[in-house]
Amino acid sequence: MEIWINPACSKCRSALSLLDAEGAVYTVRRYLDDVPSADEIRAVLDRLNLEPWDIIRTQEADAKELGLKEWARDASTRERWITALAEHPRLIQRPIITADDGTALVARTEEAVREALSHNKS
Repeated sequence: MEIWINPACSKCRSALSLLDAEGAVYTVRRYLDDVPSADEIRAVLDRLNLEPWDIIRTQEADAKELGLKEWARDASTRERWITALAEHPRLIQRPIITADDGTALVARTEEAVREALSHNKS
């Protein structure tokens, strides 16, 4: 299991605390330092079963500067959104947990973290 975090994020710290309390084995990826490529973002989106605009932090300064609220949300603009996420990783919603069974979740709640844990049990 891997968790994409921003250490300054309280939701990320809460998720890590819960994973530790449950004795989970996981790898931390500080995605602002180890920025995911466009291919990695595509792969995570497939695992999340979401579109790039579903994991955008719209209140970030970069989102406002890029005018993301005005961007179309359809197949023809999908790559533009993925490029924006790769070039501006602060826009990526967090934390994201990729589970061993191939699923992934945006784990902003305790319930979502517990669901991710359930996907890692044999």
